[in-house]
Amino acid sequence: MSEVPPVMLSAITCDRVIFDRISGMPSIINIVQIVNSVNFPLRHSELVFFCELTNGHGQTEIEIVLVDLEEDDKILFNQKKTVEFRDVRHILTLALKMQGVVFPEPGEYRFQIYANGTMLGERRIVCRKVEKPPQKDADGGVSF
Repeated sequence: MSEVPPVMLSAITCDRVIFDRISGMPSIINIVQIVNSVNFPLRHSELVFFCELTNGHGQTEIEIVLVDLEEDDKILFNQKKTVEFRDVRHILTLALKMQGVVFPEPGEYRFQIYANGTMLGERRIVCRKVEKPPQKDADGGVSF
């Protein structure tokens, strides 16, 4: 494995990534920067961490980690995968689908990406507690 880390070109959290069958090019659906919820802990049904890397050299171990900044960088999720860069101009596209990720409380979380143990960058996601809006009854009034 090379000691020269790849360069992170992009990092995005979203609801879905669709890859075109012919070109292989990705389409990012619904970028997620802020998650609002009435209740915590919040179990997010499905979230995708998308990133692009270049300037990689040969086999590289990639690790994606979700940390809770409010809890001293407590790890909520992590996954490792070894990838192969064919040459330094190759752009590697990763789309990691995560189901059932639990955000324990409102606050700031970070998706961090590492290559061979070196942090390449991170993407912030904020969870906010919101109040449930009052329900309107059939006459247009507000029910509590």
